[in-house]
Amino acid sequence: MKEPINIFWFRRDLRLNDNAGLFHALQSRRPVLPLFIFDANILNDLHQEDTRVAIIHQSLQQINEKLITIGSRLVVKNGKPIEIWKELINDYYIIAVFTNHDYEPYALQRDREVEKLLKSKGIEFHTFKDQVIFEKNEVVKDGGKPYTVYTPYMRKWMARFEREGVKVYETEKYFEHFLKLPSGQIQTLKDTGFVKSKLSLPGYNLEADRIENYENTRNYPALERTTQVGPYLRFGIISIRELVLKVKDFNPTYMKELVWREFFMQILYHFPQVVEKSFKPAYDNIRWINDEAQFKRWCEGTTGFPMVDAGMRELNQTGYMHNRVRMVVASFLCKHLLIDWRWGEAYFAKKLLDYELSSNNGNWQWAAGSGCDAAPYFRVFNPTEQVKKFDPDLKYIHKRIPELNTPDYPEPIIDHKFARERAIKVYKDALS
Repeated sequence: MKEPINIFWFRRDLRLNDNAGLFHALQSRRPVLPLFIFDANILNDLHQEDTRVAIIHQSLQQINEKLITIGSRLVVKNGKPIEIWKELINDYYIIAVFTNHDYEPYALQRDREVEKLLKSKGIEFHTFKDQVIFEKNEVVKDGGKPYTVYTPYMRKWMARFEREGVKVYETEKYFEHFLKLPSGQIQTLKDTGFVKSKLSLPGYNLEADRIENYENTRNYPALERTTQVGPYLRFGIISIRELVLKVKDFNPTYMKELVWREFFMQILYHFPQVVEKSFKPAYDNIRWINDEAQFKRWCEGTTGFPMVDAGMRELNQTGYMHNRVRMVVASFLCKHLLIDWRWGEAYFAKKLLDYELSSNNGNWQWAAGSGCDAAPYFRVFNPTEQVKKFDPDLKYIHKRIPELNTPDYPEPIIDHKFARERAIKVYKDALS
């Protein structure tokens, strides 16, 4: 007779330490099979050299190496989750499945289907909060409605955090409850249909002086003083709880950036229509020009506006873009070129190592003016003034545009004054 087991399903929580769902699975005292599924529904749309898949694979290897030292190993499957679960139900005597919440529309649909299948076989399905401090309806208005403006949300978030703090899960205490399995390596990256990327995941930096000075340095891309934790949070390689406990006493501005992440997550959860539509419906009336040739120049970083071009080249070359520059390039696409924010959002989704649907969508809609708590439509970033303020010595720009001030660098794709006036008129017409 097969041994009764529980399964823990890794998704956006690629770590063994301080993992909420894993902690509860191991506490159940039944042997726990650790599982990861390379989801064909997601991977089939990605380029075979997508760095993010390589990051996931590397993280899984590290998890597996640790599990081998305690007499277990990671089980990795490829395919559509619902089909994989049908196979697992046949292969094992599963009592319960544990995992952590996800909030994106596809993930919610996937989990509903899996839960329905498991319950039809008498298998319990337990999910837990793990990738945020507060989720869903934990920070809402007094009447129970979700916040759609950041500042009051942030204040209530901070007040609740001050009251309740945060609990770290000591998963290591229960590692002996992993299912004993013969050691073995997980499948190769090639087995998943992908190849090694030219890009690599940069290390993150959480040194005290970097956090303490964050407010003073965060807007200057040449300083390279951001912490680079985005991809690590995206894949759950580091714990949001451990991160918050580490930085909470240093700099309130840095903490507020982490709250922005959760603000956009709860917006996506409560208003899933933002994936396809403007948060403010009237903004879907904007008559975008959507010039494909101009979009191509924006993507390549050849618009003739140095801050925009340096940012896009940084993105293309590294999979990262400095946050201040992200605002400039996004505003330029929507306002100067009158190209639909969804085009830019999709390009970022392909390129960013720290891509997260909620933040990417929220920030693009903010830049376009169509989102919750967005800048007014008549605010149009002047890319030249942004250079004077945030890269006056052109250090950031020269690093990405060596041909600046030579005949090889293109003339500006559009006149700023003309573009600004046109954008304001087009937006005004759409909203009137």
